[in-house]
Amino acid sequence: MFRLILCLAALTVALAYKNPHYASGRTTMVHLFEWKWDDIAAECERFLGPRGFGGVQVSPVNENLVLWSHQRPWWERYQPISYRLVTRSGNEQQFTNMVRRCNNVGVRIYVDAIINHMTGTWSTNTGTGGSTANFGQWHYPAVPYGRNDFNFPHCVITGNDYRCCADRVRNCELSNLKDLNQGTEYVRTQIVNFMNHLIRLGVAGFRIDAAKHMWPADLRVIYDRLHNLNTAHGFPAGARPYIYQEVIDLGNEAVSRNEYTPLAAVTEFRFGMELSRAFKGGNQLRWLFNWGTAWGLLASGDALTFIDNHDNQRGHGAGGDILTYKQPKQYRGAIAFMLAHPYGRPQLMSSFAFTNTEAGPPMDNSGNIISPSINSDTSCGNGWVCEHRWRQIFSMVAFRNRVGNTAVTNWWDNGSNQIAFCRGNQGFVAFNNDYWNLSQTLQTCLPAGNYCDIISGWKSGNNCTGKRITVGSDGRASITLGAGEYDMVLAIHTGTESRL
Repeated sequence: MFRLILCLAALTVALAYKNPHYASGRTTMVHLFEWKWDDIAAECERFLGPRGFGGVQVSPVNENLVLWSHQRPWWERYQPISYRLVTRSGNEQQFTNMVRRCNNVGVRIYVDAIINHMTGTWSTNTGTGGSTANFGQWHYPAVPYGRNDFNFPHCVITGNDYRCCADRVRNCELSNLKDLNQGTEYVRTQIVNFMNHLIRLGVAGFRIDAAKHMWPADLRVIYDRLHNLNTAHGFPAGARPYIYQEVIDLGNEAVSRNEYTPLAAVTEFRFGMELSRAFKGGNQLRWLFNWGTAWGLLASGDALTFIDNHDNQRGHGAGGDILTYKQPKQYRGAIAFMLAHPYGRPQLMSSFAFTNTEAGPPMDNSGNIISPSINSDTSCGNGWVCEHRWRQIFSMVAFRNRVGNTAVTNWWDNGSNQIAFCRGNQGFVAFNNDYWNLSQTLQTCLPAGNYCDIISGWKSGNNCTGKRITVGSDGRASITLGAGEYDMVLAIHTGTESRL
């Protein structure tokens, strides 16, 4: 009985960190990569809130080392020099204001927390807030950290370590970044104080960068010392922060993602890898009929899912053949499947355009980030891609919100790369990734009526700007998707009925 009680207690604690605490009816977050705090606040109010997005993952919020002024690579944000809230995205006052404004319109904020390490060793040693460090002495006076706060003896992770040596993966330096020892009470306290300060400011949770490089037992202590979410920002009493841990595990590694799911959610890198392969034609779409754990994926409630993120779209981490905005038709198809299927908690990527994988966001001659401009067609300019503003993507966010927790039913495929399925009696989606047209009468599971396809257009008054689908009294409809069409997806759901 005692063992059962302990198991139930552990399960309750793990589940506590797996709830993103979205506002009612919202399901999806977006990573506004390298956006400034003022711009995120404005985007929450003008677009994300009204469009039903659940949350935003922001770039690291604490002071980082300033690298070469002529380049400012994106990864300098992952070289922390203190826990002061001052970066190129803005200062603490701007961050606080952004969190408040986003929460006010039902959009939660999740912080990319860098708690595994501090900086590497560089010829420059000044941070975005003016703090300095003595790399040779492992001295970060703005925290302060000293030599005793880092793992010793000094070692650097090698490629072979990932296959054989969990202790080296967790105790040695990742890419020569000075590796903090989370097993010490002092380091734990500094990290907890930093994260609790953000909770007081109203954030809803954290992405834990490089979680596989920290011992699960140490992370457990840190998570359990975090405060409940701030009820003054609309969170229910007793709500625990949503935590999703970056654990890259594609199999046959010394560190397993399964060691981290008892703590909190985990980033499911296999998800985007497999869907990218399928929508690029490497696997037939018909095999997705049992998408989820049968594919070796984590349990749905444990998984933070995505097609691409800031690392793998550049070939870093679990990179390789990942779909990105640069293959727009296939990318929109994979995103649509992610948002149409109930597996996992989805995250969208919102990028800036790049050719050099090291390059940071659009900036002026002084190294200041240039804000995204909003064009007349609601797309972004000034070098920002803003995939979350693509009609086919934000419309599928609304689809996912509408269908809720309904199940996949009435799966259909042509034995190749044409598939379709219902989400309960709330939504229907079809895909054509073949070289020939899809033309079928299919069960949509929807009530009789005329519906506007949300991929080719939208509902405007009582009419459709794109395709109009007529559903008969038996729930069936004629579905056509040409192989040469701009998009490979068609989607309809309740609430998009047209009377014309």
